[in-house]
Amino acid sequence: MKKSVFAFAAASLITVGAFAAPVTYKIDPAHSYPAFEADHFGGLSIWRGKFNRSSGTVVYDKEARSGTVEVTIETKSIDMGLDAMNEHATSPDLLDAAKYPTATFKGKLAKFQGDTPTEVQGELTLHGVTKPVTLKINSFLCKYIEFTKKDTCGADASGTFNREAFGIAYGKDLGFKMDITLRISVEANKVN
Repeated sequence: MKKSVFAFAAASLITVGAFAAPVTYKIDPAHSYPAFEADHFGGLSIWRGKFNRSSGTVVYDKEARSGTVEVTIETKSIDMGLDAMNEHATSPDLLDAAKYPTATFKGKLAKFQGDTPTEVQGELTLHGVTKPVTLKINSFLCKYIEFTKKDTCGADASGTFNREAFGIAYGKDLGFKMDITLRISVEANKVN
C-alpha cells in the first residue's frame, strides 16, 4: 500500500511539473507591430510611426506566474509614412541606424492578476544606451487559433521614455518634447 501511495504521489508531482513548465513562443513579425509617438515642435503635432521588421521571444509560465519578453527591432525599418522623415529618423541626428542597426527591449512579466501579467519590467537598449523602461500590458491572451493551427499568445503594451536619456536630443533646442510613447503589439506562436 505504501509503495502504491508513493508511486501515485510521484506521478502526481511529475504531472504537475509538466503543466507548470515555461512555454516558449516565437514572435510572429507579420502580426507584430512595434510603434511610437513623438512630439513635433513642442506640441504642434504628434508624429506616429512603426518599425516594419522585428523579432523575438516570449517565455510564459502560467502556473508560476512568471515569464520574459525579448523584442529586437531593426531601426532602419522605421516607417513614418513619409520617405523624407524615414531618412531623417535613420540619420545620425536621431536613430543613427548605420551605427546602431537594432534596438532591443528585454523584460520580465510582472504584476499578475490571476495568471495574467499586467506589466513588463525591463530594459530598452537604443542608440547604444541601455535604460530601465516599464511597459503597461493593456491586453494579454493566449489561445489556440484554429485558423493557423497554432498555440498563440498576443499582447498590447505601452510605456513612455525620455529619448534624451538615450543620447537622442535632436530638436530639443527647437522646443521638441523629449518623451516618446512606445507601443508594442505582438503575437507569438508556441515553439514545438
